[in-house]
Amino acid sequence: MSEFLRTITFPGFWKMSLREWKMGVWEINRSLRKGIFLDSLQKLVPELTANDLHGTGSGVRAQAVDRDGNLLDDFRIEESRGAIHVLNAPSPGATSSLVIGDYIANMAVKNFGLQPSKKTSFS
Repeated sequence: MSEFLRTITFPGFWKMSLREWKMGVWEINRSLRKGIFLDSLQKLVPELTANDLHGTGSGVRAQAVDRDGNLLDDFRIEESRGAIHVLNAPSPGATSSLVIGDYIANMAVKNFGLQPSKKTSFS
């Protein structure tokens, strides 16, 4: 099944979409209209002008949603056969944390029969 089909058949997607549709429309409008985008930026940096804005590519950060349509606020670590999955990790904070890295490394040692190095803990 394609990623698109998995998304639109996931019940949490529809629950979140129905609850947050106004925010979605606002974000699309803000991204398409330079003046509205500038107004929102000037709330943070009042001295910005339209001349300071230049078009460029944009990115999308995936956001995990549970079955009830709630956005997950934190990352989640899940194990499956032969893999450890770090989900919903906001970079670079969570992915560069030594404590989190230590936790995941220790999971890998335990689950994959790896030999720990001499220094096995950063915490």
